[in-house]
Amino acid sequence: MALSGRFRSALVIGGQGIRARKLRTFLSMLSLFLGVLAVVTVQAGAEIANRALLSDIELTQGKDGSVTAYLQSFEGSSEIIEETLRGQSDVVAATSVQAIVGEPDVKPVNPGGSPIDQTDMYSSGGSMICDNRGCRPTEDATRPPGQAVEMRLTGLGGDIRPIRPLQLESGRWLEFGGEPSLAPSLVLNRAAAKAFERYRVPAEMRVGDSRTHATPRIVGVVNDGGQAPAAYVRADELANWQPATSNQNSSVELSYWPSSERLVQTLEARLSAAGMQGDIYRRVADSREHIGGQLDLMRMIFLGMAALVLLIGVAGILNVGLATVGERVEEFALRRAVGTPRLLLAGIVLAETLIIGLLTAAAAVGAGVVGLEMASRLFGAREPMLQNVAFPWQAGVAGVIAGVVAGVLGGLLPAIRAARIPIATVMRA
Repeated sequence: MALSGRFRSALVIGGQGIRARKLRTFLSMLSLFLGVLAVVTVQAGAEIANRALLSDIELTQGKDGSVTAYLQSFEGSSEIIEETLRGQSDVVAATSVQAIVGEPDVKPVNPGGSPIDQTDMYSSGGSMICDNRGCRPTEDATRPPGQAVEMRLTGLGGDIRPIRPLQLESGRWLEFGGEPSLAPSLVLNRAAAKAFERYRVPAEMRVGDSRTHATPRIVGVVNDGGQAPAAYVRADELANWQPATSNQNSSVELSYWPSSERLVQTLEARLSAAGMQGDIYRRVADSREHIGGQLDLMRMIFLGMAALVLLIGVAGILNVGLATVGERVEEFALRRAVGTPRLLLAGIVLAETLIIGLLTAAAAVGAGVVGLEMASRLFGAREPMLQNVAFPWQAGVAGVIAGVVAGVLGGLLPAIRAARIPIATVMRA
């Protein structure tokens, strides 16, 4: 109780000292504000960049902890996969094929499914095919150019978004209930949507080397992190138009959580019994492995720069604190003469600098929240990472810690000096 009483006394007297020297307190806070704000900005920027990078990786590789299994399909494998996974939403099978949407019997504007903005770099994509008989032009290479877009078409056996959080930007996602439609529903990625905006292509789709053309229905647009045109479709709707020969020698991806490993092992056993060569290759998503070291290095560099700015603020508090103690020598000596302990004198000085540090931290965190909100409103339309972003609580904690540390470092030496003032000094008054 005695300690709490001294602590309370130090806070009260320290607050009175701050109120008595408003201008000096304001100057101390001003010198510290930029340092704390720098720490808050670096921490907030690192957290936002971390979330943005993790979001991009999750779009292509899945959420951390999810498993992606790769297997080579063969004759009859699609039937086994469909039968084993029927009614199981925890494991999603995905098969990718090349498709061309647009005018028939023409060369696509992006041969090989290359990114639309980089067609010059991939001008030879899809123009040659090489096998044991040598290299020769592909069928598309001999056709005249026209209004058609080549893309990767991914057939899904279920909703993959719980594992790969594809961000729906317009329209709706695929509906997996009910009977498959003969007019496949497509959900485009950003690159494909951009291509269809740029080129006026008719709604006619050729899948693989099929001679029959489907009439697709575009129902939505998602952000999947890809740069090349791609689309997503129900696997059973794709099967209506996919040639049987294209199922062979193509790869199948299984996306699932580790809790569904037993089902995948059952599927693997059935495929091995049917003639699958080799084992299923599995990859566990670990975003930290890809970006952890890079982000930590960047954060340490900027935190070092912020620490230098913070030290300038600490030096300002130290300078003001030493000057204040020098002006209050007689006051502190008189308090010692009436029985005030040295520890309480030191606590009075430290309480002033701690209050200044906490007030400055609150102001810096508030400025960070307002600044991030303004940046989100002004630049959110151009920078996706700033859209609907919330101020990270880690940055607020870092700002408070920086303010407390600055208050302690800036007030420690003046507090020691105040505690060492001899009682005899009161005779000067």
